[in-house]
Amino acid sequence: MSDKFSSFSEFYPYYLAEHSHPVCRALHYLGSTLVLILLGYILVSRHWSLAWLLPLIGYGFAWVGHFGFEKNRPATFRYPLYSFMADWLMWWQFISGVISGRRSA
Repeated sequence: MSDKFSSFSEFYPYYLAEHSHPVCRALHYLGSTLVLILLGYILVSRHWSLAWLLPLIGYGFAWVGHFGFEKNRPATFRYPLYSFMADWLMWWQFISGVISGRRSA
């Protein structure tokens, strides 16, 4: 995957540091939640033609957070698989109260 990270556990602290701005994190959480809602709707309603909106919503909210607030380049450009995994882990940790939407130390 990369010469910089040999495992996901090495990558994840970097990922969190790249998402330290609270608005960036909030936009990630919002985008991920909307993706799940839309995915559920697509599966129940069988409106498969809406599936193209999933990456648009997920990445759209995230990239606004990075370019507009974090002022950095999304990690997904360099580490697509690890970034996808980390986004869902960060979302789950937020939902479960392990991490907050506040600025990282």
